[in-house]
Amino acid sequence: MTVTDGDTAQSDWVTELQDEVHDLPLSTRLSIADALTLGNAICGFLAVYFTTTGVLVPHLNGTNDGGMSKHSAATAVSLMLLASVFDLFDGLVARKLRSSAMGAELDNLSDLISFGLAPAYFVVVWGLVADDAHGKVSAAAAVLVVLAVVLRLARFSCTTLRDGVFQGMPSPFGAMTVVSVVLLELPFVPTIVAIVGVAWLMVSRVEYPKPRGRLAAVTFAWTIVSMLCLTAWTLDVPGGHELLQTGAALQCGAAALIPCFATTRRVNTMRANRREARTDALR
Repeated sequence: MTVTDGDTAQSDWVTELQDEVHDLPLSTRLSIADALTLGNAICGFLAVYFTTTGVLVPHLNGTNDGGMSKHSAATAVSLMLLASVFDLFDGLVARKLRSSAMGAELDNLSDLISFGLAPAYFVVVWGLVADDAHGKVSAAAAVLVVLAVVLRLARFSCTTLRDGVFQGMPSPFGAMTVVSVVLLELPFVPTIVAIVGVAWLMVSRVEYPKPRGRLAAVTFAWTIVSMLCLTAWTLDVPGGHELLQTGAALQCGAAALIPCFATTRRVNTMRANRREARTDALR
């Protein structure tokens, strides 16, 4: 077989390209955990897309179809839930296998899209399409949500806490709570107050447990149940609306109770430490 100059040049080019790939620094090579993190970002972007094309645009054009809008809203929320699943498993995979040097940065950027921008945009659109809502006020509440997520992620990157806890409500949990508050269909003012409260919890110093082991399994199961509730609501299954309302209420209830338990435990720990200090002083 005769090798032409063109074949030789192409072979040399492929060899050089392969050498360049192998010479890439480890910091630019993606791991399996990074791929899951990118899946998180994609879900966040698609949530914004479905909220825009399925809810906002039909409302602005006057072609709003209740069933279609409901389907699009449920799809957007389901994508945010799926993003939280990717966020849950990328951490587990990174601990079991490995993560690239870009892992932490990719995770923060993806979380900002899926759990900052997507739920905040959902609030903005709700403020534009709901009958009793006010667009400018809801936009201001959405800005607080985005800022809370940005501050929380920045603080997470530069502080060190004891193992097994987060400081402030985790952004996936906060995003799902914000969306649940909207889906509860409460009057406008209580809804805005609750959204602002969730934003405050995300930047607070309240400690939340990290989803590991049994808690990770419970978190995953709750996400699947939430998706099923959204599906039942979208398909107009008998009792689907009530099921969705119950799930949203449970999400909001958990968001309110966890800080109470954490604060109570912290106060009890401080009291116990004071008692020990007094006992040691008397000795």
